[in-house]
Amino acid sequence: MALDEALLEAVAGLGQPVLRFYSWTEPAATFGYFQHYAEIERATHLRPLIRRPTGGGLVAHDADWTYSIVIPPSHPWYALNAVDSYRRVHEWVRAAFTQLGVATDLADCCRKSTPGQCFVGWEKFDVLWQGRKIAGAAQRRNKLGLLIQGSVQPPPVGLKREQWEVAMSPTTHSVLVLSATIQTRTQSLLAEKYSQPTFNARR
Repeated sequence: MALDEALLEAVAGLGQPVLRFYSWTEPAATFGYFQHYAEIERATHLRPLIRRPTGGGLVAHDADWTYSIVIPPSHPWYALNAVDSYRRVHEWVRAAFTQLGVATDLADCCRKSTPGQCFVGWEKFDVLWQGRKIAGAAQRRNKLGLLIQGSVQPPPVGLKREQWEVAMSPTTHSVLVLSATIQTRTQSLLAEKYSQPTFNARR
């Protein structure tokens, strides 16, 4: 979470979008910036609980594939409204699964979920596999750029995460080497914000 926020702060200076894949060293759960901590505490046994810089609901990180996309204000994607941006990212996810021979659909409507639970129901343009939601995302847009944080609950079809990451990666891309400034800012956000109960339990 800290690195995603640091990248959001830096992306205008980078001048190009950043796609990041990451995983978890232990089971955990993240929840939307505007959710109430007491409700999240009751909804999952997973710990730690970490408040995301984006919105959305509760996401369990025990077997999922997580990624983030950071878009600078100069990029056309930044100008899209929230709904079109959400559709675009999930069209990308769907295309990656198609490339791997897995048929998925984008939800054309909503199915009510348990309050706060991201993967129980679905929203319009979530990615569905055999009638089950397998990919969702949350967004945050400010003057610095656009941050999208996504989670994929992989379908049980024998795919490896590495295959999906390759399918998601643009055909022409460069590897971002994190600058000392971004690394320092990440450590600062981690120490002062995302590891602090006063932030995670603020609501």
